[in-house]
Amino acid sequence: MNKPVRRVAIFCGLLILALLVRDNWLQYVQADSLAKDTDNYRVTMERYAQPRGDIIVDGKPITGSTKTDDPDLKFKRTWKNGPMWSPVTGFASQRIGANQIEKLEDEVLTGNDDRLFFRRTLDMVTGKKKEGGNVVTTLNSAAQKAAYNGLKGQGKGAVAAIDPETGAILALASTPSYDPSTFAGNTNKDAETFAKLDKDRDKPMLNRALRETYPPGSTFKVVTAAAALEHGLYSDIDSKTRSPLPWVMPNTRTELKNEGPIPCKNATLREALRVSCNTVFGKIGSDLGKDKMLETAEEFGFNEEQFIPVRSNASNFPKEMDKPQTALSSIGQFETAATPLQMAMVTSAIANDGTLMEPYMVRELQAPNLDVVEKHSPKEMSTPLSKENAQKLQDMMQTVVNEGTGTKAKIPGVTVGGKTGTAQHGLNNSKNPYAWFISYAKTDSGSPVAVAVVVEDSAASRDDISGGGLAAPIARDVMKAVLDSKK
Repeated sequence: MNKPVRRVAIFCGLLILALLVRDNWLQYVQADSLAKDTDNYRVTMERYAQPRGDIIVDGKPITGSTKTDDPDLKFKRTWKNGPMWSPVTGFASQRIGANQIEKLEDEVLTGNDDRLFFRRTLDMVTGKKKEGGNVVTTLNSAAQKAAYNGLKGQGKGAVAAIDPETGAILALASTPSYDPSTFAGNTNKDAETFAKLDKDRDKPMLNRALRETYPPGSTFKVVTAAAALEHGLYSDIDSKTRSPLPWVMPNTRTELKNEGPIPCKNATLREALRVSCNTVFGKIGSDLGKDKMLETAEEFGFNEEQFIPVRSNASNFPKEMDKPQTALSSIGQFETAATPLQMAMVTSAIANDGTLMEPYMVRELQAPNLDVVEKHSPKEMSTPLSKENAQKLQDMMQTVVNEGTGTKAKIPGVTVGGKTGTAQHGLNNSKNPYAWFISYAKTDSGSPVAVAVVVEDSAASRDDISGGGLAAPIARDVMKAVLDSKK
């Protein structure tokens, strides 16, 4: 073989080798990522070639599928009462993609999860059509309905409700909301509908229960009270505190003001929580110092994202503060910010005698034949306060409902504890404040529900906006729905 021919042969051999390497790289190394690539149209075709599995609440599907006229994308997703459930399910759109549970559990819902391999193989042998599995949630449909209906008349807001003993999420509502069915298909109209919702100034697609952090206002005082008890600053909730009136914040000439003429001078912890004394709890935070306040806040879950499995933004308690800032942070101001889920977690830990359970929203994953593929086991997350101190704080919160600012949360024959909050909003408090209410219900058999409600943008006049007036009735209705469902 002459030299030029030999060079051509070697070059052709190298090209063949490169093709073989590339082919094996695609088939064995990149195969999995390519098979899951959302830009791969074959993936989309496979996803909608058959009905998706369902998302289940109280044993019934809140989702479904319907046939289309598209020869490639044969089925599209439907929802039952989409606006009420979209903060739970998210959306699944042939044109846009998916989010929240619809995305996170997509492999199970489409039947492509590796744990369903045996089932798929059996179906191939028997000639049965491929089916998707189900996602069984912890949600309580009556509680979700009460939360959503309560918020609808108040403008923007959110509700999170938790079972304190397990961490199971019972309700997760957000308003304004949207109907994911309106853009579930693959038409230009679906794309236009999504774009309009996405650009809406009221942010109907924002899951406010998980993704919006608000100044928690006076609801944060229960965290400060927990810190005072846990760090030994006070032990008797009915003994007078060392709280002068007026109280000037350290290193300043600025008095910390209370809301109106309330009896806050040397008030007991019980009385200070009942009438919501800024001076008492601001001074507690200042006396404890930022490190002890930060320690307690983080024990309750602040400064950490939560995954339920949908991601919830981290709530914020500042790590760098001077003494006046510590005082303000301890009454839910300065840079303190919390999601409704976070404040429901705080309340659930208090109601559960000091133990915070890890919040979760998916009880189990099912194969198409309803066999359990994966089941969640409740997990302890932390112990922010002792049983003794938790029960003291419960006693204080029950006084708030029985005799204080939270009377609208009362439920006949049920022990209810709560705390109101009316948080400043806008530059120099120029906008309508946020109305908060956190609460729990207790019966002889335990505490089945803890709730956090925030009303962000009520149509009520500014003077009528309060946590006790706007948010407490919603919390009451959610708690009552849970209690009634257990009868």
